[in-house]
Amino acid sequence: MSEQAEKARRFLALHHEQRPLLLPNPWDRGSAKLLASLGFQALATTSSGSAATLGKLDGAIGRAGALEHAAEIVGASDLPVSADLENGFADDATGVAETVRAAIAAGLAGCSIEDYSGEDASPIYELAEASERVAAAAEAAHAGEVPFVLTARAENYLHGRKDLEDTIERLQAYEQAGADVLYAPGLIELDDIRKVVEAVGAPVNVLARPGAPSVGELASVGVARVSVGGAFAFAALGALVQAAGELKGSGTYDFWERAAVGAKAAQAAFG
Repeated sequence: MSEQAEKARRFLALHHEQRPLLLPNPWDRGSAKLLASLGFQALATTSSGSAATLGKLDGAIGRAGALEHAAEIVGASDLPVSADLENGFADDATGVAETVRAAIAAGLAGCSIEDYSGEDASPIYELAEASERVAAAAEAAHAGEVPFVLTARAENYLHGRKDLEDTIERLQAYEQAGADVLYAPGLIELDDIRKVVEAVGAPVNVLARPGAPSVGELASVGVARVSVGGAFAFAALGALVQAAGELKGSGTYDFWERAAVGAKAAQAAFG
């Protein structure tokens, strides 16, 4: 078995443990190495965090940029890596399948494909089209020697469509289309999350965000994976803003207390 195939098998197996897989999202090679040194078992890229490293907003780096970034994260540690590949950088199913094949070639263990179209007038693909896209992605993901882990995302709650019934219907359709993991970012009510978990058979990922249940609470309703999206990247940027504000404002250096923690962690991770 190739090293990549072994990582992919391990990644899928981690979704079937007693506790949820904690899947942090590094934003560059250094943050990936640091998170690996802290004992996490797998990593995932973040489209918004990686765009921020280039001074761009989410959605601005395209397929080539996303895959180049993902390959950097893959090379940073021995951990399995799943990539946030937005909507597959294509509207049509053929293009989505091409993106998945390119992701496998980049050494990834998995990826996520969302049903957000990027169009203001119609932000979510119609269910039939969305399911066709997932089916094409799944066929590409499962065709080779690498048991590539496909996560299908239902984006309703991130785009003003707080419709739990439709979200569940979508996740059920994506599971039927071949997705290995299901994800509806934006859900924060524990009862809603429980209903999703009970309605599907595949592992469910939940996005950690303000107001969301704790990891322990998510575990109690059967959630298999918890990820943070761009939160860690923007937490780092937030610390930078605070440090810069202190220097410009009071002219003091209390930011070194937090910087010392980061420097010690970097020395341990990069040494």
